[in-house]
Amino acid sequence: MKKAYVDPYINRQTGILKNNLGITDNEELRKTESEITGVAMRQLSQMPVQGDFTFAHLCKIHEKIFGDIYEWAGSQRIINIEKPEKALGGLSVEYSPCDDVQRDASIILTNMKKVSWQSLSLDQKAAEFSRYMADLWKVHPFREGNTRTTVTFCCDFAESRGFGLDRGLFKDNGEYTRTALVAASAKFSDGLGDRSQPEYLIRIVKDAMERGEKMRKSFTQDL
Repeated sequence: MKKAYVDPYINRQTGILKNNLGITDNEELRKTESEITGVAMRQLSQMPVQGDFTFAHLCKIHEKIFGDIYEWAGSQRIINIEKPEKALGGLSVEYSPCDDVQRDASIILTNMKKVSWQSLSLDQKAAEFSRYMADLWKVHPFREGNTRTTVTFCCDFAESRGFGLDRGLFKDNGEYTRTALVAASAKFSDGLGDRSQPEYLIRIVKDAMERGEKMRKSFTQDL
């Protein structure tokens, strides 16, 4: 008989993620998590986590966003995960194996920092940035909270390279953003092959870049 799989992040009595708040209802946890992380992300937009955009920096951002909720915030996941996606007809994105998370993320971040971002046109920048954002998200370093952490990290990175993104656009279109990341990451190792559709992510990233530039110019003019 096949041994039942046990997810160490799940409270076996309640069936939901173990949390520091003692919440035992999934809907209550979802709402409370959204409220707490929303405040944390607004604070981080004003006072970003300092770092050199390494894997450790990514983990620190996750800890800052989710530290009040989960004991394991800031730590890479220790299990392999699958998440059925409606956009993929019930299939899961092929996330990195847990043992490869740090290696895969570090390779992506190293290459991301080598790009001459200022030399790219807007269209080139949006396409290239979207690809790195999707690749990093596809690693899925954490048991929960990967989209919010990836978006925050990438927005911080963009600002460090001299081009801002309107964070509010991703926040206000959270479901679209996640679905776009799923679509851009639909690359399978089996017979399904590459079924990715990056154009949806590129669209919102380009819009965020254009709005970010308008905000920057407006702020400069007001000085």
